[in-house]
Amino acid sequence: MGPAFGKELTRTIGGLDHEAVLAAILTGVASEGLVARIVKVKHSSDCAAIATVGAELSGSGIAIGLQSRGTAMIQKRGLARLNNLELFPQSPSLTLDTYREMGRNAARYAKGEKPKPVAVKIDNWARLKLIVKTTLLHQRETEQVRDEPPAELFFDWEPDV
Repeated sequence: MGPAFGKELTRTIGGLDHEAVLAAILTGVASEGLVARIVKVKHSSDCAAIATVGAELSGSGIAIGLQSRGTAMIQKRGLARLNNLELFPQSPSLTLDTYREMGRNAARYAKGEKPKPVAVKIDNWARLKLIVKTTLLHQRETEQVRDEPPAELFFDWEPDV
């Protein structure tokens, strides 16, 4: 997750609470019989960089990079930053079900399976409607960037599977 996740920012651009998003992702992973680690990347606010660091630290080599505004990607260790498994740039359209499916797919990739890509609603006007808000949220995320190593976090949560 990005440096401002659950700290400076607590909701996605779509209004989803960060704790609910995290619980949805973890539930998706748990539904496939796996357990996820949570790592906060502090030295970058870039989604691809966050995902790449996560994949490098992951035992399976698979990670979900998650910016505080909700943009996400599933990344695999060894792939170039922008060559990801799945990208979810339409963060205003993402739902808790979408994040749960993201977690499920990440777990399936980790198990060596070939999941179907997560379906997402596309809003061609979202960029125009939300460009100022997106810019401000990214600025707030970037203000939290520190020259510090990633930190593993613990989330008191029980899967609903």
